[in-house]
Amino acid sequence: MAGAAAGSVLVSVAARRLPSWLVAPLSVAALTGWTLLSLRLAAAHAALPGGLGEVAADAARNAIPRLLTAMIPVEPAPDTVLVPVVAAWLAGLTAAEVALRAGRVLLGYLPPALLYAGALYVVGPNADPAIGPTVLFAAVAAAGLATPARRDGPAPDPVAGLTPAVRAAVRLRLVAASAAGLAVVVALAALLAPVVAAQVDERPVDPRRYVEPPRVESLDENPLIRISGWALNPDQRLLDVRTVAGAGDGGSPRIRLAVLSDYDGVTWRVGATYRNAGRILPAAEPAPDAATDEVRQEITVGDLTGRLLPAVPTPREVTGARVAYDPATGTLIRPEGLAPGLRYEVSSVRERPDANLLPTANVPAGDEVARVLRVADGAPEPVRRLATQLAESNGAPYARADAIATFLAEHYRVTADAPSGHAYPNLAFFLFGPRNGGGQRGTSEQFAAAFAVLGRLAGLPTRVVVGFEPKGDGPVRAADAYAWPEVLFDGVGWVPFDPMPRPDEEPRPVEEDFRPQPEDPPPSEVPAPTEEPSVTPPAAAPPPGRNEGGLGTPVLVAGGVGGLALLVGAVLAALYAARRRLTRSRLDAADPGERVAGAWRELTDALRLAGHPAGPDLAAAEVAERARLTLVEARAARSGEGAAGPTDRPGDGAAGPTDRAGDGAAGPTDRAGGGAAVGGPDEAAVDELAALLNQAGFAPGSVTPEQAERAARLSQGFGDALRSARSRWGRLLWTVHPGPLRWRR
Repeated sequence: MAGAAAGSVLVSVAARRLPSWLVAPLSVAALTGWTLLSLRLAAAHAALPGGLGEVAADAARNAIPRLLTAMIPVEPAPDTVLVPVVAAWLAGLTAAEVALRAGRVLLGYLPPALLYAGALYVVGPNADPAIGPTVLFAAVAAAGLATPARRDGPAPDPVAGLTPAVRAAVRLRLVAASAAGLAVVVALAALLAPVVAAQVDERPVDPRRYVEPPRVESLDENPLIRISGWALNPDQRLLDVRTVAGAGDGGSPRIRLAVLSDYDGVTWRVGATYRNAGRILPAAEPAPDAATDEVRQEITVGDLTGRLLPAVPTPREVTGARVAYDPATGTLIRPEGLAPGLRYEVSSVRERPDANLLPTANVPAGDEVARVLRVADGAPEPVRRLATQLAESNGAPYARADAIATFLAEHYRVTADAPSGHAYPNLAFFLFGPRNGGGQRGTSEQFAAAFAVLGRLAGLPTRVVVGFEPKGDGPVRAADAYAWPEVLFDGVGWVPFDPMPRPDEEPRPVEEDFRPQPEDPPPSEVPAPTEEPSVTPPAAAPPPGRNEGGLGTPVLVAGGVGGLALLVGAVLAALYAARRRLTRSRLDAADPGERVAGAWRELTDALRLAGHPAGPDLAAAEVAERARLTLVEARAARSGEGAAGPTDRPGDGAAGPTDRAGDGAAGPTDRAGGGAAVGGPDEAAVDELAALLNQAGFAPGSVTPEQAERAARLSQGFGDALRSARSRWGRLLWTVHPGPLRWRR
């Protein structure tokens, strides 16, 4: 920027004797060369791959949004350098031309002042007040204005050659004008100074609110649900790791994928706000008594998908990939997404807390850690009692955390085929479900989530971390995927715990150490994991708005228009009849469980017809959440208001499938009798239908005919509500769309 400012002024000074129309082409040519040189230097500094043309084209396309979403201080990179360099050059060119050719020195100060004000605006509230640089800028400007211009001869007297009377009148007018100008300046200073001074302590406007930061998909927002899938494919090669330096005596370090700090009773989420970052990442100071060592690794992506970028905690420098970073959680993403063969190098500072401080360390409290202390409503009473019992027997925070980890390690079993899910009902089933019915076993997903929830109920600030535990350099496979909990201690930082059982130990029955109070009635039904049964459609949905089964519109050159109308009518009637038969076969099945499953298929088909398909990886409660949001969107669209789509993310002002703050999971006993929820009975109906589906899938034979009839009514009401929100032609297409006839189950 300094080179651009000086270069533009030098070009104007050198060309001041040339015609004015030649200055702009010369300056633009010099600007082009300087900009390309700046982009090349910035690309080398950021260690970005690709040629200069590719880097310049990418910077030209994304310069403004990336600059407005970059972290402060802004790390030099092509996309963050382009706009400042060009703006500095144009400001210098304009200022020099106005001052030199037009002689308007004061007006020539306007472009640099606007450039400086623009820089302050871009930073916004993300840095300390720039009082010192602003005072220095004003002082330099004042000194430049006070410097007298060089003249070849004495200054002309404005009243020379005039009669005494005229000279007196002219001097009087000059004095009056000067006095009036001074009075105006003093008055403006008196009026505006308090207003300006009052703004010093106010929070500036952040222009980043106008630009959406990089977003991630649901699997990256909650990678904890991927643990079960990886456990079933242990040989899948996700990464290749080579430690360049810093492994030390601590062994092969854990590689962190994401930090999950938010829990709403249904899912754990990262909840991050990613800002574009350069090669150097800002980081908080480590704990004062923690031992640190630098780890530098070269990582090559294999079959790992998504946008989350693995790294040893805590990353400080990344080369070979453009990244976005969330300093609050230390989570990295690559906005363009991962691709096989992507190779990058990451330097991290690994902290090893002092174990001698843990037994007496306290845990923080207050608003700063409220996020990792929050317990969502709806926690099952047995889980609360277990957390209370473990906390009462262990007073110190570290003793409480160690007691929770020991309890989980001694009483539960690790199995690779355990169903995914960590909502409240899943955790209650994992902790207290019968062993012969699938309870008391899980993957690291359930162990880490159960520890974090029990810890928060016991007053500990906890979070869940998803990553990998490699055996050493070389391939990192799906079997190395691992989730672990962490607890925050004062003066020590985040400390990981290991609640996993030892492979050579047989778990003890839970009843030996935890017995519910006898006066409390046992749960009437076993809450089922939220893994969606196989009856839901696993096929990927067509893109919204695409009518794959729509009829063509051939142009009949020598035919009868009436025949074509009859043909189209016959096809539509056949499709309508086939759709009716399909619905009746689903909802009139002899077995009540099959009728509930059929009602669920009607609901998922309605979602696909509405343009918001539910993927096969979503649990029943997650599909119900998507259905509620789709219904809200349809109603808002019909009334002419904007609605939040199911794929919106936190920070958009809308809730996505993973944003379920305050929602409890839909278990088999939830909303008995179809009570209304906030938002209307149609929105509560999908939760009730999801609960009936879980009951039919995990407790075969327990569904009554009345419940099956209720499921049929709920699914039909949901479909009718979505269909009625569409246009007249949309409702017609809904009833004859051939998709439900051929969508794979």
